[in-house]
Amino acid sequence: MAIAKNSVLDRTGQRRRARLLLCAGFALGVVLLTFGVARAQKRGNDDAIFRKLTADYCAAWSAGNTDDAAKFYAQDNDLIFYDVTPFSYHGWKEYVPGVHKALLDSAAEIKLTAGKDLKVTRRGNVTWTTVPMRFYEKTKDGKVMETELRYTGIWEKRGSNWLLVHEHISVPMTGN
Repeated sequence: MAIAKNSVLDRTGQRRRARLLLCAGFALGVVLLTFGVARAQKRGNDDAIFRKLTADYCAAWSAGNTDDAAKFYAQDNDLIFYDVTPFSYHGWKEYVPGVHKALLDSAAEIKLTAGKDLKVTRRGNVTWTTVPMRFYEKTKDGKVMETELRYTGIWEKRGSNWLLVHEHISVPMTGN
């Protein structure tokens, strides 16, 4: 009789443990699901934020002046920005006169547009974006140039703003 009683108690204890484990597993599943949904929503929100930033960036450069584009860039002197020509600019103070000489001073019209394949990767306060772009320029002497660009931007959250701390613009080699 004592053995049967102990056996029943053991089964009851096992059932309680099984219920407890089931409840703990369910709670863990809810937490993981909530985390996954929140992360997916954040990713979608990041995509929307950087799609707008990229469109605004393109519109600013399409205005044909560095004043409109300046708000997208961190102004630190030790930052490096790689462009198609010249090879690079060291800080915004070098970028402004360099891009005027290389591009803006001879342009009658500029249009920069981002492609649809924007890729956004965020790690805390740093985000990098990659996107193909199309560049159109009509010079003051009537020449037209159109080309595809590859763009990578490294953005850093400073206060409430996302600012470019590095960018790399390149043109595919002819024939590729």
